[in-house]
Amino acid sequence: MGKYVLAISGGVDSVVMLDILSKIPGNELIVAHFDHGIRQDSGIDAIFVAGLAKKYDLPFETKREKLGPDASEDKARLHRYKFLRSIAKKHNAKLVTAHHGDDIVESIAINLLRGTGWRGLAVMDSDVERLMTSLTKLEILEYAKRNKLVWREDSTNAEDKYLRNQIRRKTMRLEEDVRRQLLALWSDQKRIKKQIKDEVKRLVGNGPSYNRHFFIHIDEASAIECLRYITDNRLTHPQLEKLLHAVKTIAHGKNIELGGGVKVKFTTRNFTVELIK
Repeated sequence: MGKYVLAISGGVDSVVMLDILSKIPGNELIVAHFDHGIRQDSGIDAIFVAGLAKKYDLPFETKREKLGPDASEDKARLHRYKFLRSIAKKHNAKLVTAHHGDDIVESIAINLLRGTGWRGLAVMDSDVERLMTSLTKLEILEYAKRNKLVWREDSTNAEDKYLRNQIRRKTMRLEEDVRRQLLALWSDQKRIKKQIKDEVKRLVGNGPSYNRHFFIHIDEASAIECLRYITDNRLTHPQLEKLLHAVKTIAHGKNIELGGGVKVKFTTRNFTVELIK
């Protein structure tokens, strides 16, 4: 039992999630919908989701922005999660999305194409609850049809300008055994990622001030991993390399800004990291 903000787009995945969770007694649910304004008909989705909230007799939170048809997937995702997290904070609730097993496979493929390394296998590892990852798209569609649910189709799902759509057409052809192996690997990588994070935290402490001598004398890969943790994953790998170089060489009293709201101040022995919201 708990209190959850459900990210409901109006598509079949989130509609099924809403129906499943509404049948579990004891949970307090809030329906949240972000209208990105990318499609001309996105306002209809908002009206549809408002109707779902009314049907299930649940509170409804929504916001519309005009990101425009040229907005990237990353920009739309950033704005969407900013809104969703603000609603979760407002209600002191956990945020839940309808990502399923096929979404995990797609995200792994996208990250590997982007050269993210092993971290690309530990996708969707955050403060967001994802309760549908054990289900496939086919199982979700079967549930929706069996329970006579109605949903909205996102017209952008057929557009080749989005990388995820291009990847989806390829991952759909994967054998089921390969999918299971990828999902098992995903679980393992999330566990390993947590172990690395715990070990790094033990090594560097809680900050915000850190010993330069320590970073000068450990190997570069370990230093980069520690700096990634200290800067809350806000920096790219080249930016982390730049920060490590500064830790090793920059003079006392110097300050640098690295982007992502990361400011660093240096003394002779230490450096202090400030993360600006």
